[in-house]
Amino acid sequence: MVIGIPKEIKNNEFRVSLTPEGASILSTKGFTVLVERNAGKNSNFLNKNYEKAGATIVESRNEVFRKSDMILKVKEPIEEEYDLIRENQIVFTYFHFASHRPLLDAMIKSKSICIAYETVQDKKGALPLLTPMSEVAGRMATQEGAKFLEKPMGGRGILLGGVTGVDPAKVLVIGGGISGTESAKMAVGLGADVTILDTNRERLNELKNLFGSKVNCILSTEESISKYAKESDLIIGAVLIPGAKAPKLLTKNSLKTLKYRCVLVDIAIDQGGCFETSKPTTHENPVYVIDDILHYCVANMPGAVPYTSTIALTNVTLPYVIEIAEKGWEEASKSNDEIKTGLNIVKGKVVNKNISECFKTEYHIPDSLI
Repeated sequence: MVIGIPKEIKNNEFRVSLTPEGASILSTKGFTVLVERNAGKNSNFLNKNYEKAGATIVESRNEVFRKSDMILKVKEPIEEEYDLIRENQIVFTYFHFASHRPLLDAMIKSKSICIAYETVQDKKGALPLLTPMSEVAGRMATQEGAKFLEKPMGGRGILLGGVTGVDPAKVLVIGGGISGTESAKMAVGLGADVTILDTNRERLNELKNLFGSKVNCILSTEESISKYAKESDLIIGAVLIPGAKAPKLLTKNSLKTLKYRCVLVDIAIDQGGCFETSKPTTHENPVYVIDDILHYCVANMPGAVPYTSTIALTNVTLPYVIEIAEKGWEEASKSNDEIKTGLNIVKGKVVNKNISECFKTEYHIPDSLI
């Protein structure tokens, strides 16, 4: 199988989908790896590193798409890539279809095989390919929130950890999954006063055991969200429903009840955002202000630390890439339920129930198309 690695062209996306080490493993197994020239440069992986690993450097994105059986990406295809994707071509990446109907329509039209990192689910219900980027995004959420609380950045002018005689900032994390937990870890480490909300009592008990008295672990309800949001300097939204749009946890009207120039960081922006006033931003222009509240809604937060992120991503995706390349997507899906859960669109048909319900499109059982 020929595996293509195009350069990411989404605004300020610096990651690449495969490290040279990953390319070496694939090449050793007999697969052809095509890497677009300078695809890894922004992650500090040079053309010569890929060539030494056995990959072939090609000059254009068009050539990568034209010659490859499987395309590995980091972010979803953007509009100028839609027509490059061919019928029956495998595209393995973060799609996040629920936040963008034109992407869904384009992939349906292409009749390609769309396997989404973010919906690959293991037997325990965990999302192994989302986990490393959730860890990065969670840690960055606190880091970026702390930065934008600074007065020159437009924030309240408050130091997250405070100092002797001065209270630390209050940080509210909504969602106790991977990204929320990592956000809380960073906030605790910086000395903030941290509250985390989650709807799952069992998860709250786990968080209490993890953090002890360092974090206030509270059941998430409309009332508790409203109460703790009003008190907070930094609010991090970290909720996730795999494949579906994120629920809206703060309304536009509720912004008027928040502290002047507090910061909202929406980690769920890839799935439509969990605040009503959220809209995607980029690392180039990361924040905007509504009702004197700063919103940080960068849709590819881990792209700011591409070296770390690319290695972390390759570590978890490579075993699936190898299995798909060795068996083909059909046989791999039959023999591995985790790969089957990653199927979102197969030859023009939607095979993910959450996406189908989100856009009211016809749902097809994956087994009927394998």
